[in-house]
Amino acid sequence: MTDCCESKACEIAVLRERQRHVLVIVLWINLVMFGVEFAAGWIANSSALLADSLDMLGDALVYGFSLYVLARSAAWRAGAALLKGLIQAAFGLGVLAEVAYKIVYGGEPLSSWMAGAGALALAANATCLWLLWRHRGDDLNMRSVWLCSRNDVISNTGVLVAAYLVYTTQTIWPDVLVGVLIAYLFLRTSLHVITAARTQLRAARVETVNNQWRAP
Repeated sequence: MTDCCESKACEIAVLRERQRHVLVIVLWINLVMFGVEFAAGWIANSSALLADSLDMLGDALVYGFSLYVLARSAAWRAGAALLKGLIQAAFGLGVLAEVAYKIVYGGEPLSSWMAGAGALALAANATCLWLLWRHRGDDLNMRSVWLCSRNDVISNTGVLVAAYLVYTTQTIWPDVLVGVLIAYLFLRTSLHVITAARTQLRAARVETVNNQWRAP
């Protein structure tokens, strides 16, 4: 029985180390791409690029939280997932505010900058998604990370589509529409993660109370 427990503990330790290695890599990818995309979005006057850059920053924070709680209890990991969901919701609302500003004050984005930065971001996020794929079912912590990466790939594809449509139509509306869709994706994912995290937190509290009652 002891050998079995020790073997299980070793398996968990190996899994956590693999998760840590992957999270460190994707954390740095997202931090670098946040700087690149934010600068490009500012120069290009693109709501879609700025929204996607905020997504990169949000993901970097998510990966940082995930690293912090990696070896902690289920309650800690659920709390981190809840915080990630709230961050996603905040970024979604921020993107909607930026889109509203664009509609009121106008300003056609530069499609060439959108396309270049969008293609680079898509390559970076596709790499992150590939690295995280094998860990997507490990636990809520890693699943929330994988969902963020999946959203990034969808957002990047949207930016490229917007860049093409801005170029062909010579209007701001494709950029605005993609910005709104990215915001919707933020808010939808945040709702899913927050709901799952709250359920897990309640279960962790019940387990803690039950353990206290069982204690001599």
